[in-house]
Amino acid sequence: MVNPTLPDSEFQARWQRVQERIRAKGLDLLVAHSNEADFANVRYLSEYWPIFETAGVVVPAQGEPALIIGPESQTYAEDRSRIKKIYKMVAYRESAEPEYPGIRVDTFASVFAEMLKGEAPKKIGLAGYQIFPLPVYEEIRSAAPGAAIIKSDDVITEERIIKSSLEMAMLKEAFRISEVALDKALAEIRPGMTELELVGVIQNEMYANGAEYEGHPTYVLAGKHSNHAIGRPGYRKLEKGKLIQLNIGARYGGYSSSIGCPVCLGKMDSETRRVVQAGLDLHFKTREWMKVGVLAKEIVQKFFEYAEKIGVRQYALYGPCHGLGMMEVEQPWMEMHSNYHLRENMTFQVDTFLYTPEFGLRWETGVAVKKDGVEPFSDRIQGLIEL
Repeated sequence: MVNPTLPDSEFQARWQRVQERIRAKGLDLLVAHSNEADFANVRYLSEYWPIFETAGVVVPAQGEPALIIGPESQTYAEDRSRIKKIYKMVAYRESAEPEYPGIRVDTFASVFAEMLKGEAPKKIGLAGYQIFPLPVYEEIRSAAPGAAIIKSDDVITEERIIKSSLEMAMLKEAFRISEVALDKALAEIRPGMTELELVGVIQNEMYANGAEYEGHPTYVLAGKHSNHAIGRPGYRKLEKGKLIQLNIGARYGGYSSSIGCPVCLGKMDSETRRVVQAGLDLHFKTREWMKVGVLAKEIVQKFFEYAEKIGVRQYALYGPCHGLGMMEVEQPWMEMHSNYHLRENMTFQVDTFLYTPEFGLRWETGVAVKKDGVEPFSDRIQGLIEL
C-alpha cells in the first residue's frame, strides 16, 4: 500500500511546469479555481481540498504561488496546503453569504500588487472556467479593470493529462480499493435490497480499505433506471431477472477510480444478454485500438463502426473514453472531432455505455496508455455476471 501523501517536490515541479506554460502563453498570472466537488485544479497545485467554501491558486509568471481561501478555512488550509502563502477573501465564502464582520480579509487588488511588485496585470488567465463563480470573476475584474481575462484551462490540464509514476501509484491503489468494494457488493447483493442499501455496503468497504472518499457517487441503478447515463440510486428494490448498472469508484490520495459492470440477479433474457455481450465486446475492442501515437478520433470512428456491425449503434450515447486522474471524468474526451494523438502515460476510463428503453449497461475501467497497448488498472471485467 502506497503512502497517500505526495512529496513537496512533486508540487514544486508542478509549479515550475505551470509557470513555463504561463510565460509561453504571455500571461502575467493564472487564477485557478476549484470547489468541493470539482477540486482538481487547486488540489493539483496545493493539495488543498475546499469544503463548503471555494478556493483558488494564483500562480504568477515569476515567483511563489498563493492559495486563496474563504474566511473560515485558515487553520484547515495551514494544516493541508503545500503552498505557504495563504490569503482569505470574502469572494470565496460559502453560498449562505455570511458577512464576517471583524475578520481581516484580502482582495485581489492587494494580492496582485504583492505578487507583481506593484505592476498592474495586463493578461490574466482563468483555469476552471466552466465552474468559475461570478463573485470571484467580478472581484478580479474590479482589481484589474484594464487587464485581458483569458480562458486558460489548458495551462493546467495539459500538465494533468500525463501522469507521473507517483500519480500512477495513487490510481492503482484507488482501483485496488474499488475492486475490494466490488467483490463485497457481489457477495452481499440480493433481491429485495434497495439500491441505497447496496451503496451502504460498498461505501463501508471502501472506507474500511483506505479510500479517502468516493471518486464519484456510487451507481446502483436497477431495472429500467439502469438506462441512466448519469443517475442517483434511491429506494428502488433490486429484482430477480432485472439488470443492475453497478459502478464503483474509490478516491485515494486525490486520485479517482471507477469500475463498472452490469449485474443480473438470475438469468438475463436473450435480448438483454445480446446487448450486454455486445457492450463487453465493444469495451475490449476499444482497449485493443488504444496505444501511443494513435489519433483519438480514429478510435471513436472504429467504436461506432463496430457498434453498427454488431447491432447496437442505436444504443450508444457517446464515444468510448474520457480522461481519468484526480477527477473520475476529466479532459481529454474521445469524440468524433478529437484531433490529438495518444501519448505515453495518458490515463483514460474506457467507458462503454449502452442504453435501451428498458435497460442500460456500463462496462468501465481505467487504463494507462503504453507503446504497445494499454495497461489496465483493474482486471475485474472478465465476462457477464449472473448471480
